[in-house]
Amino acid sequence: MKNKPLSDFRINTENNTVHITREFAANVEFVWNAWTKPMFLDQWWAPKPYRTETRSMDFKEGGMWLYAMISPENETHWSKAEYKSIEPTRQISWLDAFCDENGNENPEMPHSLWTINFIENNGITSVNINIRHDRTADLEMLIQMGFKEGINMAFENLDKLLLKL
Repeated sequence: MKNKPLSDFRINTENNTVHITREFAANVEFVWNAWTKPMFLDQWWAPKPYRTETRSMDFKEGGMWLYAMISPENETHWSKAEYKSIEPTRQISWLDAFCDENGNENPEMPHSLWTINFIENNGITSVNINIRHDRTADLEMLIQMGFKEGINMAFENLDKLLLKL
């Protein structure tokens, strides 16, 4: 079965959320590893032509993933994910924020709470993502920055990576 494109992308400005559903032609263990191990995240998280480079990852509740998205001209954009809850192969929740190379949050940029659920059915894993923002302005800024296009490109990268695993 071929991977499906971004199958659902909904924006709700009443509650400042984005909901994304995407299916991958791989079992949940492979998809989970792709979302939780830096050696895999660095291969797919950034939309091309950017690349991702993990500075540190402490994948546990209360831990943090600190990473940079790096342009072809070596312009670096830092972000972090602070893990709030983890249920292996089922669910991850993190606070997402733009930051500096030391993880200090940039208060002028949007931040959000991501909740990602993984459900496998006959070797196809559905990833359901709910992203909640505090303010509508933050949600709108993220969309204007090209989030929808960027996440779709990243998922295409993940499709290619999963074919190799």
